[in-house]
Amino acid sequence: MTSSDVSTRESSQLAVASTTLGPWRTAGAVGVVGGGAALAVDLITLHWSLSVLAGPAGIALFLFFLVGGVGSVVGRKGDRRLRRWAAEHPWETALVPAVGLAVTNTLTQFFLSGSGVFASIFTGLWHAAVLGVVIGVVGSVTASRRSQN
Repeated sequence: MTSSDVSTRESSQLAVASTTLGPWRTAGAVGVVGGGAALAVDLITLHWSLSVLAGPAGIALFLFFLVGGVGSVVGRKGDRRLRRWAAEHPWETALVPAVGLAVTNTLTQFFLSGSGVFASIFTGLWHAAVLGVVIGVVGSVTASRRSQN
């Protein structure tokens, strides 16, 4: 199946399907541990405020989508056709967790911090952009290394 055989809608569906093959339980555990550690640091250093949960929640979400997204582009378990498609299209696969982070982090920042709507949107978008670049680069490097072997 080549890129020309797949419509834009089918490509989007394949990206979502290949992302579901990531290690999402492990990602959840990493997110909880990372967010909990960030919250503990905030509490120990007495950075108490009404928005004490916004930073750790953002870190937890970022780690969750990072581990799940990277696992979806480099993992070896699951449907072999979806894995091959994800390896051939790492940037499209990286877009799914990035959009998920953008939405959830924007909502988290808006409701848990003192940030306004535009500041929350900006924070969510730049975090998602960093996440998408990291997952895309990891997927591209992994795919090129696999094709060399």
